[in-house]
Amino acid sequence: MESADAPEIARHAALDARMVAAVRDIKLLTLTSWPAEVERRFLAAHAAGNPVLPKIDYPRHDFGEVRRELSAISKAADPEHPLGQYLVESTASWDEAAALLECLGTTAVTTHSVRLFGRPDEPLPGNGPTTRDAARHFISIAEELDHELMAPAEHISISAVALQLQLQRDLDSYFDDRVIEVVIDPNLIAKAAAGATRIRLRGGAAFSDYDRDQLLQHEAFVHSLTALNGREQPVLSSLALPSPRVTETQEGLATFAEQITGSIDIGRMKRLSLRIEAVAMAMDGADFIEVFNYFMAEEQSPVDSFSSAQRVFRGVPVDGGSAFTKDAVYLRGLIGVHTFFRWALRTQKLQTCRWLFAGKMTLADVQRFEPLFESGVLVPARWMPPWITRANGLAGMLAFSLFANRIRLDAVNADDGHLTL
Repeated sequence: MESADAPEIARHAALDARMVAAVRDIKLLTLTSWPAEVERRFLAAHAAGNPVLPKIDYPRHDFGEVRRELSAISKAADPEHPLGQYLVESTASWDEAAALLECLGTTAVTTHSVRLFGRPDEPLPGNGPTTRDAARHFISIAEELDHELMAPAEHISISAVALQLQLQRDLDSYFDDRVIEVVIDPNLIAKAAAGATRIRLRGGAAFSDYDRDQLLQHEAFVHSLTALNGREQPVLSSLALPSPRVTETQEGLATFAEQITGSIDIGRMKRLSLRIEAVAMAMDGADFIEVFNYFMAEEQSPVDSFSSAQRVFRGVPVDGGSAFTKDAVYLRGLIGVHTFFRWALRTQKLQTCRWLFAGKMTLADVQRFEPLFESGVLVPARWMPPWITRANGLAGMLAFSLFANRIRLDAVNADDGHLTL
């Protein structure tokens, strides 16, 4: 940016610092999580043949003072300035998250969740099919495949402790130091979760070779690296924070990383898709036990079925008609990020893809911030995953994808191999 813009940059940097201080207690996933004993009680009752709906007593939260500060920051920001626009949108997202946490245990959580993460019946980017349509597509394909085609190694389970050691070795080698610590967390809902300097694995969970590669690419090389790189920003320190508004891009980028490195398998696509279908089922009236049984019917273990159903009912009543909709962002984010990378290749702007790793931001942010990166106000990523640094390989995959999307599968004649472009 021009030097004349320096006062505006400094002013917005100060506002950003205020926002970071204000939102430190808005921990959406932590505050919507269930106590570990809820799982133990439910699974014991299920094993006895008498499952009962879980009962969760959420604490009451009052973020009134925080929300007033967020409103003041938003009003002080210039919506015509790229940093100001970012702050207006970010404060609105944090305010929505605070409003959600103030009504935990009520049906109103669904309304706030939809505003943050969308619904399963929303169309994918490009006004294509809905997220739920895409989920059903992947579920159908997964169910058509013969499990016997999987290599024997893909059936071997890895313990959380063994995976911890493997990931720790890989990360220490990548950084040539102990920058990110891998730990076991027996109370974790998901199989894994990543912060800037710590990756947690659910204690007692069983993992596969695919899980190992997925966690490295998804959790470490996207969620952790974007947080670490965000801490390096001299102007926007909030780029280190997992703001709710960046969830779709973050999860889309992380899932895209799995895809482009060959770390994703059809089983993983099915699991992501089952969660989306489960969110839709809950919103349509299914209660926790019905959603749990849905995952059980899809051959998930009781522990994994509980964990999957718990994701759907975080913060909401468990008797049906409500849902925490975060899982709807994965496929939508994947399609959005994949489309963005293809656009970047076509417009010769692959550099913008690398800037996505300079902090936690949306696809709109990285385009809006282009002049800030070019002028040095924002700094490029210090750490990036190996796949994005190999420009030729990335460009080759995207170039093929651009062309392959022109081929209409319904015009392919399986008998003679002829097709129409």
